[in-house]
Amino acid sequence: MSQTAHIPSHRKPRRSASKLALRAGVAGGVLSTIAVAGAAGPANAEPVTETIEMPTLGSLGIDLSSAVAASAEASEQEALDQSLQAQETAALQKAAQEAKKAKAEADRKAEAERAEKARQAAEAKAEAERAAAEARASRDSDRTRLTSTSASDSSGSSDSSASKSDSSSESNQVASGSAASIVAFARAQVGDAYVMGGTGPNSWDCSGLVQAAYRAAGIDLPRISGDQSSRGTSVSLSNLQPGDILYWGSRSGSYHVAIYVGGGKYVGAQNPSTGVVERSLDWDTPSGAVRIL
Repeated sequence: MSQTAHIPSHRKPRRSASKLALRAGVAGGVLSTIAVAGAAGPANAEPVTETIEMPTLGSLGIDLSSAVAASAEASEQEALDQSLQAQETAALQKAAQEAKKAKAEADRKAEAERAEKARQAAEAKAEAERAAAEARASRDSDRTRLTSTSASDSSGSSDSSASKSDSSSESNQVASGSAASIVAFARAQVGDAYVMGGTGPNSWDCSGLVQAAYRAAGIDLPRISGDQSSRGTSVSLSNLQPGDILYWGSRSGSYHVAIYVGGGKYVGAQNPSTGVVERSLDWDTPSGAVRIL
């Protein structure tokens, strides 16, 4: 379908800039063609009325639609690219957070392992020091026994009789009341293992056993040997009664404790090699004793 160009005689609704430019170009071309045709004809020629074919609006609309579709497709592709980039950025941030969290957890576990190793090392050192102290005390006890034996050999028969009398009185000591409960509990644990920090029921350290034995009699004691030996009243080793607490070292700074059970014997959690044993005072003479009952 074609149409003849003409100049509109009345105002029409405003059109878009692209359509106005298109119409202006077509109109300009028509006017130019008419002007050239007029100039080329004779001066006395009759006016010629000429119909000029204009481009169809349908083809112009198709081109404009293609341009709009291409622009929309480009916008959609750009939006898709931005969405993909945002997803990649979010994934990278999430991965970084997870890596940071995993590193923090690994650092925490490593610190816990270091702390545990340090604790075990400290316990091993303390045990070694206590074993060394026990060994020194045992050697001192051996020397004391040798000295006592020599003195006993040179003493008179009256001294021997007195010693036998003292031994007889010790062997006749019988615990009663709370002391009986303490002694019975301590002797019931003989043969159990020695474990640093052990508080029963089948493994003990020295102060753990003493604390549990007194608890069986309804008496609360501190957990540490130095605190236990600081309680009660100090008594001499020649005036012991069943249930008394024996200590090695100074009274306020003892490194080992045990329970006197009568008859010149005590029960204590000695060390990892012996466990809980009942021994004579002569086997490892204590430094002193306290009475809680």
